[in-house]
Amino acid sequence: MSLQAVVKKDILDVRRAKLVWGVGLLYTLFAGLSFWGIGSSSDTDIYNALFSMAGIGVLIIPLVALVAAYLSVAGERETGNLKFLLSYPNSRRDVVIGKFIARSAIVVAAIIFAFVVGLGMAFYYFPSVELPNYVGFVGLTLVYALSYVAIAVGISAATSTRSRAMGAAIGSWFVLNVFWNFLPIQPATVIEFVADKLGTSVSQNFKDLVWVLSPTGSYFNSLSLVFPDRINGAQGGGGVGDPFYLQPEFMFVILALWIVVPLALGYWRFERADLG
Repeated sequence: MSLQAVVKKDILDVRRAKLVWGVGLLYTLFAGLSFWGIGSSSDTDIYNALFSMAGIGVLIIPLVALVAAYLSVAGERETGNLKFLLSYPNSRRDVVIGKFIARSAIVVAAIIFAFVVGLGMAFYYFPSVELPNYVGFVGLTLVYALSYVAIAVGISAATSTRSRAMGAAIGSWFVLNVFWNFLPIQPATVIEFVADKLGTSVSQNFKDLVWVLSPTGSYFNSLSLVFPDRINGAQGGGGVGDPFYLQPEFMFVILALWIVVPLALGYWRFERADLG
């Protein structure tokens, strides 16, 4: 058995998961509603529909990714199927990488389906559709989704039971998404509060950096690459004259780290785990 076989087997297993496809279809529904709601009004700007999709996507896409991948390793470990998988000439690294590739393929397929539906509605409702920008928007969204797939696989590889994997997945969604970027009390404001109590201050650039260090913050900030005239970096900067770490191109570095680091840490824990 090889890495390719692990990927193939995992895709065959997970494609039957109704919950995964259910969450993916939910995103498709919201995507359709975004285009229908804006397209059927007097607003003829397709970018407003895409911004609406981005706003909905930062809440639903992480759920799609986490639901698809949080049991990828831990689920098989608890049922004992993992011992069978490792009885073939597979390393634990093959398992982690194979699970990431397979779950990524499922998530990418679900998201692309939603965007294909959205593109059809865009051609119907809007007078013009700039395909390069639309494709660029899809590409950025897929990179964002892969970061959460990696987080989920890393969590799954590092935990020994389904319940722990589920708890960690829910916690990561709340901390890295809702708490980090959308609540009035978030890491940037906490740092500012602590600095004020210590009699010092932090710069706006530093607070913006903290904001974009989450997958959601970096995704929002990267959107100015696709729509430079319509987005000015959300909260996280990205404007002309901002330091390099707030530029939209640097967001790829942050998202890449969110892919590599969780997988590496999950593999490190998994490699040293006693599977019984």
